[in-house]
Amino acid sequence: MSAARDMLAQDLAYFYDKPFEYVMWAFPWGEGALKGFDGPRTWQRKKLLRLGEEIRKRGFNGVDPVEPIQMSDTSGHGIGKSALTAWLIKFIMDTRPFCKGVVTANTSDQLKTKTWAELGKWHKMSITRGLFTYNSSKGNMNLVNNEYPENWRVDAQTCREENSESFAGLHAASSTPFYIFDEASAVPEKIFEVAQGGLTDGEPMWFLFGNPTRNTGFFRQCFGRQKHRWITNQIDSRDVQGTNKELFKKWGDDYGEDSDFFRVRVAGKFPRAAVCQLIPGDLVSQAMERKLKPHVYDFAPKVLGVDVAWYGDDRSCIVIRQGLIAKVLWEGREVDSVTLATLVSQYEDEYGIHATFIDAGMGNGVIDNLRRLGRSPIPVYFGGKSTSDKYSNKRSQMWGEMADWLGEGASLPPNKDLEDDLIGPEYFMNLKGQIQLERKEDMKKRGLASPDIADALALTFAQKVVKPHKWSDIPEANVGNYNVAQTEYSLFGGE
Repeated sequence: MSAARDMLAQDLAYFYDKPFEYVMWAFPWGEGALKGFDGPRTWQRKKLLRLGEEIRKRGFNGVDPVEPIQMSDTSGHGIGKSALTAWLIKFIMDTRPFCKGVVTANTSDQLKTKTWAELGKWHKMSITRGLFTYNSSKGNMNLVNNEYPENWRVDAQTCREENSESFAGLHAASSTPFYIFDEASAVPEKIFEVAQGGLTDGEPMWFLFGNPTRNTGFFRQCFGRQKHRWITNQIDSRDVQGTNKELFKKWGDDYGEDSDFFRVRVAGKFPRAAVCQLIPGDLVSQAMERKLKPHVYDFAPKVLGVDVAWYGDDRSCIVIRQGLIAKVLWEGREVDSVTLATLVSQYEDEYGIHATFIDAGMGNGVIDNLRRLGRSPIPVYFGGKSTSDKYSNKRSQMWGEMADWLGEGASLPPNKDLEDDLIGPEYFMNLKGQIQLERKEDMKKRGLASPDIADALALTFAQKVVKPHKWSDIPEANVGNYNVAQTEYSLFGGE
């Protein structure tokens, strides 16, 4: 018996940096429940082989911590990600003595009946099943080493925010601390925030899987702003062996292959707009790719929007807009009202600004200082009354008109922060049936930054601005869809 255990230990040591070979060795492919199956699907094999490359690249020596392995996958339905999750858990637990892991999913039902149940199925079939004890009772879902149950284990934890401390540092400095998130789009931001504390020791690993249901949040940023830190993969269910191609064809016929429903559930792509997302992502990306000639809009007034920071990481921002063209002039943190007022006055002179709108909430000091300089800033109260029954307040109205402006063919500078700001806020319909934009405080609870640059741009839609001019000076081709038969003319989302 001792000799057999020694041989098993030697085999497991060999597979330390060979996860694909481990999976082929550890399970009885072609037999019993695996009859007709000769190994992982193509996308699973590629994932396992890439993991092996990353392990060898880091060369963890058991003492000095290495860079985390962070892998994130979006996919459609039915591709076998639960099986891969089980293999990853088994691979790490079998090949890394005294490792510690946490596994979670978007709901307790998903965690227990799918993610954790799948692990139980593969553990029961594995050649190493005698080394570990698998538990699946309520409140006690774990896989522990029989000899060292406290120090060599993986636990299934629900992802409720109040349970976030369960995701704190795993303290496996001489081994591998690891986290696996199933259906990661719906996992609260607080969980990800706390879990990052477990990446400082040993040979840490993070694995995120899910349907890309939301355009915001930590999971989305793995494919956006933080993409350089993650190994990402997007899997189309139609390209995977054994998936329900007939059902996917039906969905394509019913909803259209370009619909968000099909993109998320089949193609594994993030939606153009979340269910409650005010500004679709493709509208913003198109605006940032669109190049318009500034002189075409010389007849239009130049409007300045100034959003003043609340505190901490919030930014004060200055944006200029003329016609269908906008530009971010300045952004910064922890700037006092005198300095910001001076900057605004300088931009007013440099660009010949016709109107400057400033957030009156935090911007009263800036407004007062500009008035002392002989300027005429226009205060805007975000919570003030909307002039349209469609919106609940002034901020919601400005954002709504900004969205309309983007749809009319606007041009924005390529700016990742501005893009994130514009697509971040969600909205809901209040009891009066009006559109009400999500508050900054609520966005922060979802782990998003305050949309300061976008708020500055939205301020340029606070009121109609008219630049005196002769109608004969406006080339008809430049007017687009706007009505030039009126005595007053504005391109700028009037009231």
